[in-house]
Amino acid sequence: MMFAIILLMSSLMAYGQNWSEGVSIPAGGRPNPYGLSSEDFNQTIERGTHHALYYPVTDTGIILPYKPIKKLIEGDSGNPLKKLISLALGVVSPFKTFDEMEEWLGLHSFPKNSPWRDPLQGDHRMGLTLINTRDGLGFTMSCTECHSENLFGHKVIGMTNRFARANDFFRRGIQVIPHVDDWFFQWATSATEGETLMFHNVKETVHFVEALKPQTLGLDTSLAQVALSLAKRAPDAFASKVPTKKRPDFLDTHVADSKPAVWWNVKYKNRWLSDGSVVSGNPIFTNIIWNEVGRGADLKVIEDWLASNAQVITELTTKVFSTKAPVITDFFPVSRIDEDAAKKGEALFNQTCARCHGVYEKNWSLPEADQMPKIERVKTRRVRYPSTTPVVNVGTDPSRYLGMRSLLPLNDLSISQANGIVIKPQKGYVPPPLVGIWARWPYFHNNAAPTLCDVLTAGPQRPVGYWARAAEDPQRDFDFDCNGYPRARSPQFSEAEYYYNSRKEGMSRLGHDEGIFLQNGKELFTSQEKRQIIQFLQTL
Repeated sequence: MMFAIILLMSSLMAYGQNWSEGVSIPAGGRPNPYGLSSEDFNQTIERGTHHALYYPVTDTGIILPYKPIKKLIEGDSGNPLKKLISLALGVVSPFKTFDEMEEWLGLHSFPKNSPWRDPLQGDHRMGLTLINTRDGLGFTMSCTECHSENLFGHKVIGMTNRFARANDFFRRGIQVIPHVDDWFFQWATSATEGETLMFHNVKETVHFVEALKPQTLGLDTSLAQVALSLAKRAPDAFASKVPTKKRPDFLDTHVADSKPAVWWNVKYKNRWLSDGSVVSGNPIFTNIIWNEVGRGADLKVIEDWLASNAQVITELTTKVFSTKAPVITDFFPVSRIDEDAAKKGEALFNQTCARCHGVYEKNWSLPEADQMPKIERVKTRRVRYPSTTPVVNVGTDPSRYLGMRSLLPLNDLSISQANGIVIKPQKGYVPPPLVGIWARWPYFHNNAAPTLCDVLTAGPQRPVGYWARAAEDPQRDFDFDCNGYPRARSPQFSEAEYYYNSRKEGMSRLGHDEGIFLQNGKELFTSQEKRQIIQFLQTL
């Protein structure tokens, strides 16, 4: 009990200092944003990890009845409801088990003997959450649906899920659920009265939800889901769920896709999202509110839940801010790093890139570096990212930052105003800290550059398209020299949805060249110097 009180007091005392607009961020960032003691910090991270894996908001807007859906998926293919859904979506019939559906969603299995797994949640994958309600057992998805990845067999919480299908799952559900009568659902799935009521509540809720399929697998349409769902509600301080005609919106006809962000960069920033448009407010608190708008939740209920669960927000925030990036030498032998080349790359980087992306102080610069083993010398000892998060327009695709105007109505919500959440659309994007950049391929906010070689290539010469693939085999699925996807097409991932086409709206490969490594269209770096920069970046 005392621990909970300390966390709550710490949360309240730190709010204005940590989340207000323009607060200066110290060198090294804020991995411990509440200033907790070492013991409390570690306990808080553990609890925050649980919240990341298992969605903590029990009053979330959409909870699907677990047992009836599982029976529908794993039951007779001749079930008339299954046939109806299969006909409408072409998705359910290929699934023989509930786990296959989880795999399709992009959820990753837990590591063997994982301390993260909650035995009360069963053998489900990371990102699937079971919730006991008064009407029965339901399920929903958690943060790790979009923010966890399988990196060469290692499960990394806080990393971008390259192939999450959460938005498409919502979109498909919205297409079918409103057209299924309660009695038909109950008859076809043997649902209890409570489970049928749970299904009915979802039917009522999805009238206030709109979701879009991303332009390509690997991008995320959550921004559009929040904005377009909000446009279906009344324009009052609580976005009341009353029957109303949907308001026209910019994102009805424009694309604003982007990739889910990595968590380990959050500690260095004082504004949030890829365009830095959220200039004030705890980003985790903000994300939960937006998530619930996109799930059609009653915001008065969510406001009450958040007010009663400050400790949960503290724990989840601490988990996100404390997340560390995977280090390349944990996956490849340190002999793959040419230290001399990396040092030369550091000098080139500091001359051209550091003004936006920050300075990375390396152990190899210490006086005692000669006495260190190489694996220690190549480590970064401190990150000096700008104390005020910059936003720069380097000519990359503008669709994502233009879409933020659709979220301006969120400023008018009571819950936003009460918690200091402020949106100010920007013109450009945040040049991100480059910690763990080696693991974050493909690059740019829209995944337009498949490798770091392509990032350092003039926009018109970048690939018009490329084939994505899962990071399963470090030899087969990763080009170490260019750091990213191999050029060769993978037979395991040859379906059309794994092909990135930069000609589509919002997916332009142009920008981030002139004034950086081009001057009047001429290259500033030789091919050898680009390789040196990549070697340096791989050590971050």
